[in-house]
Amino acid sequence: MSKLWSKGLDINKQVEVFTIGKDREMDMRLAKYDVIGSLAHIKMLYSIDLLTEDEFLTLESNLNTILVDIESNNFTIEEDMEDIHSQVEALLIRKIGDIGKKIHSGRSRNDQVLTDIKLYFKDELISISKLILDLFDLLIELSEKYKSVYMPGYTHSQVAMPSSFGLWFAAYAESLVDDIFALEYAYRVVDQNPLGSAAGYGNSFPIDRELTTRELGFSQMSINVVSVQLSRGKAEKAVANAITSIGTTLNRLSSDIILFCNANHKFVSFPDELTTGSSIMPHKKNPDVWELIRAKSNIIEGSYGQISMLCRNLISGYHRDFQLYKEIIFPAIDSLKESISIANMMLTNISVSENILESDIYDYLYTVEEVNSLVLKGVPFRDAYKIVGKSVNDGTFRSNKKCTHTHVGSMGNLCNDRIILKMSEAIAWVKNQN
Repeated sequence: MSKLWSKGLDINKQVEVFTIGKDREMDMRLAKYDVIGSLAHIKMLYSIDLLTEDEFLTLESNLNTILVDIESNNFTIEEDMEDIHSQVEALLIRKIGDIGKKIHSGRSRNDQVLTDIKLYFKDELISISKLILDLFDLLIELSEKYKSVYMPGYTHSQVAMPSSFGLWFAAYAESLVDDIFALEYAYRVVDQNPLGSAAGYGNSFPIDRELTTRELGFSQMSINVVSVQLSRGKAEKAVANAITSIGTTLNRLSSDIILFCNANHKFVSFPDELTTGSSIMPHKKNPDVWELIRAKSNIIEGSYGQISMLCRNLISGYHRDFQLYKEIIFPAIDSLKESISIANMMLTNISVSENILESDIYDYLYTVEEVNSLVLKGVPFRDAYKIVGKSVNDGTFRSNKKCTHTHVGSMGNLCNDRIILKMSEAIAWVKNQN
């Protein structure tokens, strides 16, 4: 087993397997970023004369070859390698000998892996934001398309007041704006260069951390070398908080749709090919996709709690506990992206029922409208409330089933243009990264 920390002594095989865990599997998604970080690092080493020009050019050429292999899916972390860092360094040493051994001067795996992770997080946060924007655009489109189609609104899971599909779709669109705010916060936390902090206490080389910050595209650096390791867990929690926020939105959207698909509601439906059936009930059209999105969202939301527990009771400095963050947050990110994508596809194929509120079971949706109507005629609100309440209790309540909502954000005045502007301003940080 090739280990960067090996001093020539063998380690117990069971300990070796246990400590490596899933690192090789998790590190495959960091491979590109490990090479990118190394390219910036050797440029810095050359700038302070720790590499000659020939050594720098040799390392740069070979690192770029490895990068091409990674991007072409022609790269693996070998079984006898501990992690991505060991693999890249071993490949260089095989190819260019002693020059490859110089690449680790002035850094540790501690700042190396954190650099990889933060670069990975930056790309993933932007990728997720773009998926969110696609879903947002679709929801706004559906809101405009169905803004005149009424549906019941609920409080306490009971029929409450009139709503509309325009209002409902736009509500989830605007909720995604909050999620973009959370993603931006996470991006600001991870957009700080940790490279150069080494094992957490710096080093005696005159390294140029400003250079690597520029080369790697970080907006700033984590300045204090001890604070770099203090950011472990905080960075992951920030990302987990952001994807948890999105998970909450997807969870509620899924729960609504699962209810609305129910045969007792029939508010929305999907083509047969997007639903599943029963092995014994021929009539079934199950919303399995939405049930799985709901379940996956709950698991995603659990990632924040798991990471929070891993952060507890740790003194400053590096701990091997940090290795497990990857096993929690990486799959959660994958699951979220998959869920957003399939939710987008499903909503593209949604059908909405017309004339839902014509049914007598929704008569009481209009009690508030009747109360307000009396108030507009001069009846004090509390008296109007009692009048309508009495008619409900004695079974004489009748309504013309008309709504005249005109204020900002209501059925009759969705203000989707303002929601679009709100998202445009919220998403600006993503566009600034391109």
